Amino acid sequence: MRLSKTFIKTLRTAPKDETATNGALLTRAGYIHKEMAGVYDYLPLGLLTIEKIKNIIREELNAIGCEEVLMSALQNPELWEATGRFSDQEVDIWFKTELSAGGVLGLAPTHEEPMVEMMKNYVSSYKDLPLYVYQFQTKFRNELRAKSGIMRGREFLMKDLYSFHTSEEDLDEFYGKVEGAYKKIFERLGLGDSTYETFASGGIFAKFSHEYQTILPVGEDTIYYNKDKSLVLNKEVFTPEVLADFGVDAKDFTETRGAEVGNIFKLKFKYSEPLGLKYATEDNKSEFVYMGCYGIGVSRVMGVIAEKFADDKGLVWPEAVAPFKYYLVGIGEDGTRKTEGIYAEHKDEILFDDRDVRPGEKFADSELMGIPQRIVISDKTLASGGAEVTNRATGETKIVDLKELFV
Repeated sequence: MRLSKTFIKTLRTAPKDETATNGALLTRAGYIHKEMAGVYDYLPLGLLTIEKIKNIIREELNAIGCEEVLMSALQNPELWEATGRFSDQEVDIWFKTELSAGGVLGLAPTHEEPMVEMMKNYVSSYKDLPLYVYQFQTKFRNELRAKSGIMRGREFLMKDLYSFHTSEEDLDEFYGKVEGAYKKIFERLGLGDSTYETFASGGIFAKFSHEYQTILPVGEDTIYYNKDKSLVLNKEVFTPEVLADFGVDAKDFTETRGAEVGNIFKLKFKYSEPLGLKYATEDNKSEFVYMGCYGIGVSRVMGVIAEKFADDKGLVWPEAVAPFKYYLVGIGEDGTRKTEGIYAEHKDEILFDDRDVRPGEKFADSELMGIPQRIVISDKTLASGGAEVTNRATGETKIVDLKELFV
């Protein structure tokens, strides 16, 4: 990408109505555009980052046998009425719309019901199971508060995975595989040293579910962890009864704030039973399908990464999710000529600041955008042996031979 050819422009100050650090910095750096509270557009840099996050998730889910689909956001109320979840009294975050010909549709906050209904067309026998199906889908939730930038939106991108099984044992086995995949995902996203599987309420269908909480001062959840962080509990289950079940003492735990970036549930028959998803066993008995569901907030993860690693100069992306690995700047005749040649050979990795502005402005924008490595080529650096390379995260600067820049 050439900065001179894109419509993206950085801002020196944050929008007045954007109080969250992630929202302010992502807007200033040209990654997102705010439509209204809790609703954002993803600009070229932001979309590249979102796609990097999605691809990491996709690779790890595909590795454990999952298949990707894309389902409709518009929802038939009949399915949700069968599970009692279309009522505003039961689920108070629906966005609903009236059809001109009469009737009401909803915009999906999640996809258990339509996924089960779809599977009724493809699952009839034990031979059809197990199945693991996921999607990246825009969800809609009528949140009362939407003040955390892209960490809590009314319209947001989510990865939701649903698994279908013939037995609780098979569900448990796959659940363990997802736990392993999630560990790899958050490590690859750069959050592995601060994201923990956390015990949370399982609602009406299990004693516990598991959340994935990233320790973050501005996180919305209160969590507690023991000395080695081998046991982490959400505040909602940090009770004397639960502590007794685990055989631990409250005084051995530290309280902190966390941002939920994922969750996993063993649903069992919660949706298959009311919607009639059954399979025929080997001896031709009809049984309900066991289910699990597994979510990751893709746009929320992007916001959490922005919050966690930002400094007083701007964003600091881990290399795996940065829109580009290198920010290229040429200064002077020889430097500019060299950068043109380098850009021609490595376009996919480089954000090329070829604008006719002062070097200081280019350097400030490279820091604001958070690109991992800044390469500066000038008459001075060429005389010193090549290019000046600065690591955005550490601030370390060194001279690198041009032939070794991309080794």
